Amino acid sequence: MISTPELELNATMRKFGAPQTIIRSFQYWSVLLRPAQATLGALVLAAHEPAQAFSQLSPASFAELHSITGQIESALAKAFHYDKINYLMLMMVDPDVHFHVIPRYAQPKPFAGMEFIDAGWPAMPNLGQVNITDAAINQHIMNHLQSCWS
Repeated sequence: MISTPELELNATMRKFGAPQTIIRSFQYWSVLLRPAQATLGALVLAAHEPAQAFSQLSPASFAELHSITGQIESALAKAFHYDKINYLMLMMVDPDVHFHVIPRYAQPKPFAGMEFIDAGWPAMPNLGQVNITDAAINQHIMNHLQSCWS
């Protein structure tokens, strides 16, 4: 892992609240909490390299991606016990290479005194339907995920 101060934030990372929303940073990628929680624990996995196409990433970035996805899945499973996980690479509005990591839940999930709904289950995630959170709840989600990270 690298520390956040060394990291140059691209526009996509800033749009998703970086540096405040960064859960983990690595050499080629950062894991951020998605401020709009479509489902509990929704994340953004953003590449650091200045690439606007997946194929433009370096081989080292692809190698690191393998390790990070395993860590993400392990932390989300431990933190929230998701039923499925979806990785969406849309890049229609935000052009820097990134994935939306959407844990999926068949049933509502309680957390921090709220009930989080997966409005798209069992079909595609519904990114337009979000669970309304505030900065305190988002910070609580981040802290819980960080405590579950191996």
